Amino acid sequence: MLRFDKIVLQIIYIHGYASCEINELYIGGLMEKDLGCRRVQCTGRESYIITLPKKWVQNVGLTRGCEVTFKQLDDLSLLLTPRNTNRENRKFMVKEYWMVIEPGDDAQSACRKIKALYTVGADFIHVRLRDKDKNDFMNFKSAIKNFVREMLLGSEIIDETSNELTIQILVKHPEFPVEKAIRRMAVLALSADRDSLLAVEKMDKSLIRHVLSTCNDVNRLDAYVVRQLKFGVEQNLFRELGFRTPKEFLAYRIMANDIKSIAENAKNVVNTVAAFRKHIENETLFLREVIDTEVYCQILDFNSMAHKMFEGSLKAAFKWDYQQADALFPQIESLETLGMELTTILYSKKLDPNVSSILWMVLDGTKRILEYSRDIAEVTLNKTVEDLCTTQTPQLST
Repeated sequence: MLRFDKIVLQIIYIHGYASCEINELYIGGLMEKDLGCRRVQCTGRESYIITLPKKWVQNVGLTRGCEVTFKQLDDLSLLLTPRNTNRENRKFMVKEYWMVIEPGDDAQSACRKIKALYTVGADFIHVRLRDKDKNDFMNFKSAIKNFVREMLLGSEIIDETSNELTIQILVKHPEFPVEKAIRRMAVLALSADRDSLLAVEKMDKSLIRHVLSTCNDVNRLDAYVVRQLKFGVEQNLFRELGFRTPKEFLAYRIMANDIKSIAENAKNVVNTVAAFRKHIENETLFLREVIDTEVYCQILDFNSMAHKMFEGSLKAAFKWDYQQADALFPQIESLETLGMELTTILYSKKLDPNVSSILWMVLDGTKRILEYSRDIAEVTLNKTVEDLCTTQTPQLST
């Protein structure tokens, strides 16, 4: 569950001089800063004065004469928003991290740590290897270099010594906006899903490799999207990221996660196909029959229709179109009924267990695409419903 970026000034009690607590809350619990306490002072005209934290003032670019807007929330806390400040005056701290690799550490574990640092917004990552054998050292560096090149969008190895690598993340959000990255993720994920179905029939090695490569590209973009969303939330840059409100951070995170899941399912399908192909070539597995053409074609058509629903849900979300999103639900329900019919057909067929297991995997993955379509459409409804309704009692003509 994500929480949206806000700076809250919570008044505990005011009477002459009293203490007040300031908290800064960030999305999804990714960061929480305690900025200490300030005392509220009362002037002769019964006005109340409180100082602002210097670090916060510098970070948001406030100077003498700048205005800050106040909004009272439902819980009586206050939302402070700098008004008409120059974003260029903001001081963004360079995030630089060091990590030490011990002799017994695993290369994959180190790569996961690097990806985590990338996701939380690191600008520089220094990887230092301690007391490693020369051959192990070279293998370790090679694994990290390959990982950075294949998985971390916009990252480069900018320095290398005998025992240290320095990674710099060069990409900035204006150059590749989040919405564009998610659109690209969707194109790649759906392409990988379609190709995985073709791989089930053909068991072609080059097609399997292509699907795996495409899934890696989706993962790279997903890490980039998470990084950019987190940065935007921390710095309250939703407009700079192309969003109209901070609520869109949550919506885009849901989209990216669903798209990544489609790619993961495609990856699982082709990995299973590759394992079957290897067993068949080694003559350790014999299929009683080839894939049932009738069932396969029905699943293929079902998958194609599910893709259209998912594409439609994304289009509605990108336009924040309530009517378009709402119109998808009857179509999704109709396809879910078709999915249940295909389940019954697959149960009734006496297929080779190995073939049947792959078809079940494909069918379940397609059903999940419909679920993701419903999720994204619901996000669009939740985001736009307040624009269509009113909080006032309508006056109906008699």
